[in-house]
Amino acid sequence: MGCPVNLFDVLDQAATRFGDRGALFCGERQLCTWSQLLERVLRLAASLQGHAERGSRIAVASENRPEIVELMFAIWAAECVFVPINYKLHPREMADIVANSGASLVFASPRIASSLSLDVPVEVIGSAAYTARFDTEPARSPDTAPEELAWLFYTSGTTGKSKGAMLSHRNLMAMTVAHLADIDDPDETCSLIHGAPMSHGSGLYVAPYVLRGARQVVPESGAFDPAEFLDLCAHHPGASAFLAPTMVQRLVETGRPAPQSLRTIVYGGGPMYVDRMRKALDAFGPVFAQIYGQGESPMTITGLRRADHDDADDAALGSVGYARSGMHVAVLRNDGSQADIGEIGEIVCRGDAVMSGYWNNPAATASTLKDSWLYTGDMGSFDGRGYLTLRDRSKDVVISGGSNIYPREVEEVLLTHPGVVEACIVGAPDPDWGEIVVAFVVGDVDAGALDAHLLERIARFKRPKRYEFVDALPKNSYGKVLKRELRARLT
Repeated sequence: MGCPVNLFDVLDQAATRFGDRGALFCGERQLCTWSQLLERVLRLAASLQGHAERGSRIAVASENRPEIVELMFAIWAAECVFVPINYKLHPREMADIVANSGASLVFASPRIASSLSLDVPVEVIGSAAYTARFDTEPARSPDTAPEELAWLFYTSGTTGKSKGAMLSHRNLMAMTVAHLADIDDPDETCSLIHGAPMSHGSGLYVAPYVLRGARQVVPESGAFDPAEFLDLCAHHPGASAFLAPTMVQRLVETGRPAPQSLRTIVYGGGPMYVDRMRKALDAFGPVFAQIYGQGESPMTITGLRRADHDDADDAALGSVGYARSGMHVAVLRNDGSQADIGEIGEIVCRGDAVMSGYWNNPAATASTLKDSWLYTGDMGSFDGRGYLTLRDRSKDVVISGGSNIYPREVEEVLLTHPGVVEACIVGAPDPDWGEIVVAFVVGDVDAGALDAHLLERIARFKRPKRYEFVDALPKNSYGKVLKRELRARLT
């Protein structure tokens, strides 16, 4: 068997090579071997084929559960499109993603299913109906072309409107190969611990670790608990994980030493301050690797290997590393010309990992993809050693606890409150969260009323952690709010 050309082939190859080894675990408990997982996936795929046409979008909304692994591969085996939904979102936001994607079926955890009101079927993961799907005769292995759509990764722009980045099998295989080439090199004696949400980074890393036969381990809690995570790392061999910087900080705060079996912690999704990284290295040793990517180029723009952290100076640790294998990364001036070393400009990239566009959104696609280049909206600069450093985010995204929060979305909801005249959202540095959301509000209203108003309409994690009530927002001569002045007030 040669190199896999689609994501189902990744599992098929693992089952061929490592059939009797443990594949999927809930906590310390083994659920199935690779051969058993493959059979479950093909049975589940056959049941999906009976109700979903090729290319249908199938959504999954759940806390971390072992079933997510079998669902994603079954959806690909049925030649359908995997649409994971962040379980932290408000039910209205989940409904928007289901509607935008045109999903014909939603698999949801019991808690989330009870909160959803949709026009398409919702099946509870683990229910009798779900279990009955495995009574179906197994499907035949698919023959999916690399260019076909595999994953709709929902991100957002400054408007706060959900956009589905279209990731093909080729895009995700490029991500898989780059991870194995640049970041981690696991084998069948290793493990991937899913501490971070499987709807995003941790789920994207299923493919490279499955390809190498590394066991998939989902915490029994379905979430990130530092003590549970470290216990699982101690139990499972060659443990690796993807974590947000705030999760790394929580591990350090436990005061526990790194388990000997801890192999790699890949961090990304938000700023990692240099002093925090040095404390993490002191506490856990040389186990850290960094990635910089976006949903539009999943996990794959630049990175720092574990070895790059050894004896690194502050500039290196404060950077997001080198361009990844198969990726061309550049920094451009406003006129499109290439910036000089040390000059700040917009970061752009191209390569096989870059999406083909946004689902049913040609305008957003045209503004983001230009001549095969992905315009990230992030500002940065290269130094003479090839390190890329992020300097600012032109889209004003607030990254809190590893989650992207889009100011205009929160502002628009605030402005629907009758007591709010004007509102502006900015991010403020925070030692625990990386950033917190701060709302500057003009109007006759209090923080409690705004909290209640927001919690009825958007996810809790997007809610401002601080409100500043002001008489007016600073503006330039064109009427644009001067966010830099607001940020200066917070220092």
